[in-house]
Amino acid sequence: MAGVAVLGTGAWGTTLARLVGFEGQRAGEGMEVILWEHHPERATMMERERENRAYLPGEAFPPNLRVSADLDTAVRGREIVVLVTPSQQVREHARALAPLLERGTLVVSASKGLELGTHLRMSQVLAQELPVGTAIAALSGPNLAKEVARGLPAAAVVASPATEVAERARAALSTPLFRVYTSEDVAGVELGGALKNIIALGVGISDGLGYGDNAKASFMTRALAEITRLALAAGANPLTLAGLAGLGDLIATCSSPLSRNRMLGLELAQGHALETLLAERKTVAEGVTTTRAALELAAHLGVELPITEQIARVLFEGKEVRAAVAALMVRDPKRELEGF
Repeated sequence: MAGVAVLGTGAWGTTLARLVGFEGQRAGEGMEVILWEHHPERATMMERERENRAYLPGEAFPPNLRVSADLDTAVRGREIVVLVTPSQQVREHARALAPLLERGTLVVSASKGLELGTHLRMSQVLAQELPVGTAIAALSGPNLAKEVARGLPAAAVVASPATEVAERARAALSTPLFRVYTSEDVAGVELGGALKNIIALGVGISDGLGYGDNAKASFMTRALAEITRLALAAGANPLTLAGLAGLGDLIATCSSPLSRNRMLGLELAQGHALETLLAERKTVAEGVTTTRAALELAAHLGVELPITEQIARVLFEGKEVRAAVAALMVRDPKRELEGF
């Protein structure tokens, strides 16, 4: 087996395909990278234009990157398959992928979210759908696609219970400007990457209301405690949430104008309806569906998520955003490390 397949042509999937392709070219390995796009006309257009003008305009493809709409062609014989599709589509794509995988293929999930209804993490969904024994890893971190695509320095963490699997993924995805660390805490890495999108919605709302930096810092800190409580109950190492997939991703997603979830929160604070905002977008703000799934998981584990609950009421019940903030501020006082 040789080469890497990336399934999903959003900004992050395209960025990862370019990243691996350019690094293979730089290292002189001659490694082929296949980017899978499920719409044949889009695949043809990207192959012809040698860039993804819809999601990553102006960032040219390396010569060793090909775009295909045929899943069999994309994954057959590949050493590594990276799945970068919206979280609610991961199961569907995993089922299609399962009969095409060859023994020894490593599947890396770079999708950040929880599945509605099951509240499963993405690696858990893959484990249910892929052949028994398939090596699975999860990639996460403070990785804004457009910055990584421009060649700006960034870091990430790839997690697997098997150290050799995580190290194999690290070797395939690392470049001189994209530093990848390893972890055995898959739950912590995936939950940090998924739950921070909820918090970015709240930060966007706070910024949109003009509540200032003190409020934002306080909100992010208490939100990190909330994320950590849930992750701890799910079996994660709480220290993971102080790392790249937790605090690191939270900072990037809550502070950058490139963050889809933060920008959605800003627009909600301006009084726009959620349904209208989602209909106008061509990109996915994972925080919306993850809010529902996180509350499902919290109910299952018996964990209180006051911040997530108020964001859910704003998103799905029409609660006025200032009233949601007020509800958080007047909660009964507690020790800062309550629940740990």
